[in-house]
Amino acid sequence: MAIFIDETTKVLVQGITGSFGARHARLSIEYGTHIVGGVTPTKGGQLFDNTVPIFDTVSAAVKETGATASVIFVPPAFAADAVLEAADAGVELIVCITEGIPVMDMMRVKALLVGSKSRLVGPNCPGIVTPGRGERSHGGCRIGIAPGYIHKRGNVGVVSRSGTLTYEAVWQLTQLGYGQSTCVGIGGDPINGTSHLDVLKCFNDDPETEAIILIGEIGGNAEVEAARWARDYCRKPIAGFIAGATAPPGRRMGHAGAIVGGEDDTAQAKKRILTECGIAVAETPGVMAKTLLECWGR
Repeated sequence: MAIFIDETTKVLVQGITGSFGARHARLSIEYGTHIVGGVTPTKGGQLFDNTVPIFDTVSAAVKETGATASVIFVPPAFAADAVLEAADAGVELIVCITEGIPVMDMMRVKALLVGSKSRLVGPNCPGIVTPGRGERSHGGCRIGIAPGYIHKRGNVGVVSRSGTLTYEAVWQLTQLGYGQSTCVGIGGDPINGTSHLDVLKCFNDDPETEAIILIGEIGGNAEVEAARWARDYCRKPIAGFIAGATAPPGRRMGHAGAIVGGEDDTAQAKKRILTECGIAVAETPGVMAKTLLECWGR
């Protein structure tokens, strides 16, 4: 098993005819992802790469293809509406890659998704990968921009605010011979759809996931919330890493949400709380996988 997606997931690409969307649609298809359609207004009826049908609207695409997931490669000014269009069409999983969406737009999206059956991952995220079981893990599902070749099917779940640190953790695990169940990049914006806690709960319930790497950074309290829940309820070993130890207070570092607003927002405070909650904290990104294996007893 895995969480959120597997090799049977039918995926739409919103913005499939743009250069970025087209490039990653091709990489996902090559990886084995079941891309069943694309959405670009005014280009309905055309074919992407002579194989994937393009639709004018998400609702038409869902009706025709039965897609349950969508990935959004739409410019920031239009991305919030793209998310809401997918939700209105009943898409169960919406992965928004777009960076730079205005905070007010995301506040509107967050409010309108309350009570919806749709799950939003992102925005400003690398997406989700559930590796396949074949050569180079092909045959799995890659939704987003993560490099597919670094993944290996296995039993470690990875959740992260940082795209590049997600890739680092995955590659370390793969190099040490440990694969991943699902890797979830939740994004680094101040307002996002799916939190560390949401993903931890799913990993905890997933029988294939036996251990977890949780990667956070300065700003907000999402990592602390997840750690305190894990202390009381999670039955699986967790290793954590918090980026931004040298960031000065009041200055945004990297992601829009990575800004120290109070004492508990600092890397030092988060590391202390994670440790108090029984999470093994890696001091540098280069030892994330080794830290997990040590606390896992492997």
